[in-house]
Amino acid sequence: MTSSEREKKTVYLMIGMYCKKQRHHAEMCEECRQLTLYAYEKIDQCRYNPKKPKCSKCTTHCYQKDKREKIRQVMRYSGPRMILYHPLVALRHMLR
Repeated sequence: MTSSEREKKTVYLMIGMYCKKQRHHAEMCEECRQLTLYAYEKIDQCRYNPKKPKCSKCTTHCYQKDKREKIRQVMRYSGPRMILYHPLVALRHMLR
C-alpha cells in the first residue's frame, strides 16, 4: 500500500468517525462524502508525491480555506479517538 493510499484510508476513517459521532448519521452524509472526495483529489494532486509530508506539516496549503477549516474540525475530533477505534492506523499515521 502506497503512502497516498494509506493517507486516503486514514482520512476516510477520520471523516467517517466524525460524521457518525458528531452528526449522528449511520452512514456518511453528503457533506462528509464531498469532503472525503475533495481530500482524495488533493492527495492525488499533491506535488510532493510520492514522498509527501503529512498535510499538517506541509509548507504548501492546497486546500481551500473553508475545506481546510472543516478538515481541521474533523482531525481535532477524530485524531485523539483514532487510537481507540483504529489503533494500528493511528500509530502508523503518528509515526510517519
